Amino acid sequence: MNSIFLILAIVSSNTIFSSCSQRHTNDDFGKAKSDKLTKDKMGTMDTAIFGAGCFWCVEAQFQLLDGVKSVRSGFSGGYVENPTYKEVCLGTTGHAEVCEIIFDPSKISYDELLAVFWKSHDPTQLNGQGNDLGTQYRSVIFYLDENQKMLAEKYKKELNDSGAFDKPIVTEISPFTVFYSAEDYHQNYFNQHGNESYCNIVIQPKVEKFKKVFKGKLKK
Repeated sequence: MNSIFLILAIVSSNTIFSSCSQRHTNDDFGKAKSDKLTKDKMGTMDTAIFGAGCFWCVEAQFQLLDGVKSVRSGFSGGYVENPTYKEVCLGTTGHAEVCEIIFDPSKISYDELLAVFWKSHDPTQLNGQGNDLGTQYRSVIFYLDENQKMLAEKYKKELNDSGAFDKPIVTEISPFTVFYSAEDYHQNYFNQHGNESYCNIVIQPKVEKFKKVFKGKLKK
């Protein structure tokens, strides 16, 4: 797949009307679980770690792709061990909300996932997506090896040089260190809480757009 062509072919319009972190009271916040990457258990599968705003949105989109085995919401890139969701939302831990994407490279490649990543959010917005503001919502790629690093840096440069976006891409590209799985109620969030206002107003339109843009890449 030509990643640049795919991204340039669609006009980006990710409007957000409410904030992800506002959907819970203090009673909802629990302790995150430190976990090894699922990659360690999957054999022929590979792993990508992306942050693109609220992880509920990222999860709901990437779950739809053929070749994606599983998606887990969690935190990476910070300096506090086992952060709580509340701590991450306060922006005091350095973590970003991310998704661990386990995929079959014989069905979908890492560069195809990169194309989806850059098309499914606004990579020119610094430290936020729409009304979800803060470093925890930053656009970020945590690479697991030198090939992932090379591809991410290559496509970021090509997109910037091509003028695909009207502003420079600010996506952070950093080495992966550790993934903390978010609390259980965050997992498969859109599918289990589709009637909530944030899901209706923010996630649903993104999912519908995603299905149209990537209809040839969706699970049957």
